[in-house]
Amino acid sequence: MDLQDVREWAVRSYYSEGGLRKWVKENWVDIANKKSDGSYPKCGRSGGEKRKNYPKCVPIAKARAMSKGQRAGAVRRKQAKANTGPTPSRAATFAKKKKKA
Repeated sequence: MDLQDVREWAVRSYYSEGGLRKWVKENWVDIANKKSDGSYPKCGRSGGEKRKNYPKCVPIAKARAMSKGQRAGAVRRKQAKANTGPTPSRAATFAKKKKKA
């Protein structure tokens, strides 16, 4: 099995499990701007909408599975990035685990 076969297998297996289509259809929410009723607004802003914090978007299932501290850390990492220019900066949702010495 050469490298090309491995790549083709990876692409086929990714798309057979839903892959990109499943990813796009997920309900994405902004965890940086919680509403007063406890829910999260949809990801993305319409028109000239202003929000208090720069958005950190995750699927609703992931947002519910995260602890309060994990959500706060993800938002902190996103806000620490330089979010200037037309394209948003990607920030890791979960912090990298530290290796034990």
